[in-house]
Amino acid sequence: MKIIATNKKAYQNFNLLEKWECGIALTGGEVKSIRAAEVNFKDSYAWVKDEQVYLSHMHISPYEQAGYIQPEPDRVRKLLMHKKEIKRIQGLMTARGKTLVPTRIYITERGLVKVEIAVGQGKKLYDKRDDIKKREVNREISRAVRRHKN
Repeated sequence: MKIIATNKKAYQNFNLLEKWECGIALTGGEVKSIRAAEVNFKDSYAWVKDEQVYLSHMHISPYEQAGYIQPEPDRVRKLLMHKKEIKRIQGLMTARGKTLVPTRIYITERGLVKVEIAVGQGKKLYDKRDDIKKREVNREISRAVRRHKN
C-alpha cells in the first residue's frame, strides 16, 4: 500500500470514531494525477444522499498529458461502498455534531485508488490544547531518553 496523501486537519479537528475503506469514481487522468501525488484534502468532506456517498472539495490537479477534455479539479466524486456500510454511516450521522471526513488516500497492491473516510465529532478548543500538551510531553520524554542513551 502506497499512501498518497493524509488529511492532517481531520486528525487535529475531529475525534475519529469509525473508519471505512472505499473506492472512488475517477477518470483516467485523475488516476495519473493521484499517482503523481497531485491531491489536496484541504477542506474536503463527504456526505450521504439517496444511499450514495459523495466526496466534495478534494482537489485533484489536472493531468498535463490527458488531452483537452479535463474534469473539474474540485468536482463532486462518488465513493464506492457496500449498502450495509452506507446504512451504518447514515445511522452514525443522525447524531448531532458528527461529520464524515476523508482521512487519507492511497493505492493498494493491486493498483486501485482507495479513500479512507471516518465519522468524526468536532473537538472543542480545550481538547485541542490537551492534544498539544500530550504531544509536547512525549517529545520531551523522547529527547530525555535519547540524551540519556548517549
